[in-house]
Amino acid sequence: MGEKLRIAGWISVGVVAGALTTVSLQTVARGSMSPLPLEELQQLAAVFDMVKSDYVEPVDEKKLITDAISGMVASLDPHSQYFDKKSYKEFREGTSGQFVGVGIEITQEDGLIKIVSPIEGSPAYRAGLKTNDLITKIDDTAVKGLALNEAVKRMRGEPNTKVILTVFRKDENRTFPVTIVREQIRTQSVRGKVIEPGYAWVRLSQFQERTVEDFVAKIDEIYKQEPQLKGLVLDLRNDPGGLLDAAVAVSTAFLPEKVTVVSTNGQLAESKFTFKASPEFYQRRSGPDPLKKLPAALKSIPLVVLVNEGSASASEIVAGALQDHKRATIMGSQTFGKGSVQTVRPLGPDTGLKLTTARYYTPSGRSIQAKGIVPDVMVDETEEGSPFAVLRMREADLEKHLNSGQGDEKPNPEREKAREEARKRLEEEAKKPAAERKAPELGSDKDFPLMQALNQLKGRPVMVSKTQTERKEEKTSN
Repeated sequence: MGEKLRIAGWISVGVVAGALTTVSLQTVARGSMSPLPLEELQQLAAVFDMVKSDYVEPVDEKKLITDAISGMVASLDPHSQYFDKKSYKEFREGTSGQFVGVGIEITQEDGLIKIVSPIEGSPAYRAGLKTNDLITKIDDTAVKGLALNEAVKRMRGEPNTKVILTVFRKDENRTFPVTIVREQIRTQSVRGKVIEPGYAWVRLSQFQERTVEDFVAKIDEIYKQEPQLKGLVLDLRNDPGGLLDAAVAVSTAFLPEKVTVVSTNGQLAESKFTFKASPEFYQRRSGPDPLKKLPAALKSIPLVVLVNEGSASASEIVAGALQDHKRATIMGSQTFGKGSVQTVRPLGPDTGLKLTTARYYTPSGRSIQAKGIVPDVMVDETEEGSPFAVLRMREADLEKHLNSGQGDEKPNPEREKAREEARKRLEEEAKKPAAERKAPELGSDKDFPLMQALNQLKGRPVMVSKTQTERKEEKTSN
């Protein structure tokens, strides 16, 4: 396995924009190729020549070629993608958990950018920006009406460059400019705490390069505070994925040695592989096994894993492994259903191709592609239910999505009807004051699924969902 990893490179289950998540496996190029369709390639060359010579105005040759590549790859499925220089850089930043920017977690509120939290030690933190501050301008650009990802792009940039944020602080009723110098930021993918004597909560927001080290450090911190831990909640809600080796490591922390965590299967020989709960399957560099620092009790402590429709890829791998080995009770909502594997191959120093090459399977052989992990206990987001869950994008909603490869495809004529009802309810909800629409903070005593997970660990009654049912894979329309 160690030799294979040296040849293959790194393995990741990474993030693309929005709900699109990917499983990625970087490998060497194939040793053999099938014969090329010469007639079709000649037609492609002829079209290129006609566009170049006959189009109404001059066109960029390189752009024509890259657009042709992008179109070819995009026609396959939602996760295959051509990376130009910019998108390749963003892809690598997404898996490393590092980027150059100001260091704030943000959301949108009333068309403005709202600071959820400044990252501790970041330029924004040192500049005194606070939770709930609203950003109204980025340099000379008004934020009102700006898409969230566009605002992110404007705040990111090169190290040691300046950006001026105009901030409105509600509680002080004042607007003021803040000049911030961008620098390298490392995001924090692991949070956790002892929520009451004997019980702890650990949340993974994404699987990144430092997630395993941060996870081990957080568990160590919790056990120092509460040596007699009776139960743990592993929170994977809205975790869109990340590095596969990190997912294998987190699964290994709770599983017996050398059991299967996940397997992959595709056309290429290197895509047929089984990852086990052992260091050689998750260590990317030489040195001591980071999991050796974990307390032995973690292998047997009562465990609940929280998931929802936003749990995808790597988080589904962890949930599936712990469920199949009966190591944890999975609670929440059926997950996103991202179970395909992409291979990322460099095409040059700063461009690459991400191509779907396999599906992945849980230890029992289940494909979760376009279906997801079905919780052992269905739990709603609130005591009143999950009225807007049906509106969330999932793998089966993506155009040209792969099927599971295991049949069980059924149309769902009721889904659009349920979505229309949810949309109407959402419109009514939007009319309420912002304070009434605020969702409870994850990890707080107002976090309904977390409170139900605690009840499960304590052997108390759990308020099971009365409306959720298992979602079957729906027929693809491509």
